[in-house]
Amino acid sequence: MLRYALLGFLYYRPLAGYDLKQIMDDSTANFWHADLSQIYKVLKKLETDGAITSEVEPSESEHPDRRVYTITTAGRKQLVEWLSTPMTELSPLKEPLILKTFFSALADTPLLIAQLRIQRELHRKRLAEFQAKDQAELERKRGLLGATHRDTLLWEATVRAGILYEAAYVQWLDETLEMLETHANDAGL
Repeated sequence: MLRYALLGFLYYRPLAGYDLKQIMDDSTANFWHADLSQIYKVLKKLETDGAITSEVEPSESEHPDRRVYTITTAGRKQLVEWLSTPMTELSPLKEPLILKTFFSALADTPLLIAQLRIQRELHRKRLAEFQAKDQAELERKRGLLGATHRDTLLWEATVRAGILYEAAYVQWLDETLEMLETHANDAGL
């Protein structure tokens, strides 16, 4: 999937690997992220496959030269094919906190409650961050990438997905904490 995320960003304009990392951190990191080393590895593969080309951009300062990547016609075709292919299966969820909770009958209840409260605060904070994103921020990003109004509308949809996800997660944590606190004195909890 990282392959297509990179092709998607390069569709907007040529970018260096470091720029791609910064843009991902600022836009897709809440649902798709990557380390810089992963990005460079995939960029190398994309170039080998002919989906992108690169050019060294000489630096005019003490900074090192930058390698700037550009999507090719073949890369655009791959991106469009990927976007056109329906997803007919659910993506498997990997959520460490839910896994930990599943086995937490072995854990000390006060410790479990404390861990869940920490997570609730973290998810509340992220929910507030999503809710604070405004149109001006999306327009700034649109200008940076040279994206269209339609891009902005779809970006707004991903922010809305983040809001709904975090709200549901906070609700689940509230319900789980209430259940644990209600039954804290019951045998087995």
